[in-house]
Amino acid sequence: MFEHEGMIGEFQNALVNGILKRWYPFVLDTEFGGYFTNISHDWTLLPEQEKMIVSQCRHIWTLSKASEFLQDESDFRSMAFYGFPFLKEKMWDHEFGGFYQIRSREGGWSEVEGWRDEKRTYGNVFAVYALAALYGLTRDKEVLALARKTFHWIEDHAFDPTYKGYFQFLTREARPFDDQSAYRSIASDNNERGYKDQNSSIHLMEAYTELYHVWNDPKLYTQLQSILELIRDTMVSREGSLRLFFHRDWSPVSFRNCPEEERESNYGLDHVSFGHNVETAFLMLEASYALGLENDQRTLTVAKKMLDHALLNGFDEERGGFYDGGYYFKGQKKCAIIKESKTWWSQAEGLNALILFAHLYPHEEKYAEYFRRQWAYVKEYVIDPEQGDWFEGGFDKEPHFRTGLKSHIWKCTYHTCRALMNCISLLREDSASPIVRMAGHWRSVENRQQNKKPAVHVPQL
Repeated sequence: MFEHEGMIGEFQNALVNGILKRWYPFVLDTEFGGYFTNISHDWTLLPEQEKMIVSQCRHIWTLSKASEFLQDESDFRSMAFYGFPFLKEKMWDHEFGGFYQIRSREGGWSEVEGWRDEKRTYGNVFAVYALAALYGLTRDKEVLALARKTFHWIEDHAFDPTYKGYFQFLTREARPFDDQSAYRSIASDNNERGYKDQNSSIHLMEAYTELYHVWNDPKLYTQLQSILELIRDTMVSREGSLRLFFHRDWSPVSFRNCPEEERESNYGLDHVSFGHNVETAFLMLEASYALGLENDQRTLTVAKKMLDHALLNGFDEERGGFYDGGYYFKGQKKCAIIKESKTWWSQAEGLNALILFAHLYPHEEKYAEYFRRQWAYVKEYVIDPEQGDWFEGGFDKEPHFRTGLKSHIWKCTYHTCRALMNCISLLREDSASPIVRMAGHWRSVENRQQNKKPAVHVPQL
């Protein structure tokens, strides 16, 4: 399927020398705790260093997984745990519970993005994700206690008992708010308030999956299975793409019938996100496997359909890479590309999904071929050969990313390191690796399905 040795070396170098050694321990804030946020293209720390719950937690998760992957018992382990005190003491609200979306470098009030002391379900699920991974590495009971506490806080305050799913926008006091609420927010994501969304949903599924690996709790199991089914059966369209936003009752938010200006101004609420499609395909398989669903052909079928949709509609056949945005215009069956940029995380998630499906469907050579093309694109246009790490997007479409920030509140190491570690494990076919065991499970599910199909009778002529 692949030229294993050469590719393994490339991925290993990209992971260890290109990313991990560039970032760590450089980003550790040894004065105030946690990890630095804003870093220039040439690894200069910028004056403003606010700390967002998502990126702080992504560092903890990456370092925890890197420690296990590299079988490191010292440096990465200690750097992963280094972020825990800041999370627990500064980012957790000791009066009302839950994690603040953002804090200053020192751990106090911040005006950045207008979040102030608000909370988001999205941010809190990343705390669960990080804490579960850190506990898996350290077995520190205090870490697991905070992960469980956060899970219960989310379930108590963000879960919608009427229509299922979760509210995303919460005040400091943990009250959901929308555009009809007396509470007024000035946050940068304010146009999304009141809606349910795929992004917080898929990452809640991801976080609950990680937590279930270390905490076999019946309620956690039920809620994880519920969100998997909600994503798979409600959020994915019949074409195979993920709808982005929904009203409380899960009717989709759509501007398809609106004037062009209104539709374009609401791009963030209504488009096809190819990166989220391929990411969700992987996360659904991961969740189902963690739940122990023995023959979950439905989830496998939907996941495959999502990846196939992204390849058919969102892959640049000339240079490679996944485009950022498409749209189904009224009266057209073909998904049109409306945003040709290629953000870094979509390219990483593309690699991750493609190599997995290349192993699940070895007789469908397209997955291995697209994987090779995707990796060639990443090496050519996304990896920074001079400064290390990845540009924020492919410079074939956005040349300014050559001098863009290496790190900010939304960009760190989680997407890239997960993809590279999984690629290395699958190329090595390491039977002890969780991703290889998961691939083996899904391969057996597909084989059972193939064996059920009746033999095709070919008449003799």
